[in-house]
Amino acid sequence: MYLANMALHQAAYYLALIGGIVMVLLSLLGLLGHQYTLPFGSLLPGMMFGLGLLVPLILGIIAIVGAKHASELVWAIILIIIGVVGGGIGGLLVLLGGVLGLISKFA
Repeated sequence: MYLANMALHQAAYYLALIGGIVMVLLSLLGLLGHQYTLPFGSLLPGMMFGLGLLVPLILGIIAIVGAKHASELVWAIILIIIGVVGGGIGGLLVLLGGVLGLISKFA
């Protein structure tokens, strides 16, 4: 049982970390003027410059920092919210990391 819990914790950590890195990289590319597509959209539709790219950048940095604590209840909920608000493939990975962190907390 303990081994399965550690595996869930590691998976949550890596998903949140990779998702945060993807969010930061895509936001930086967008700020530099490169075109990219968000396959899953975002809660900030229609905002291509400025706030629409800064919010995922800041949320990605928070996700990278919080990935270490993905199995704690508060951080798991924060990662889930970041994943929903951030959107895109990075947000989806952060969301999955938060969900796995929540599962590892109660498993």
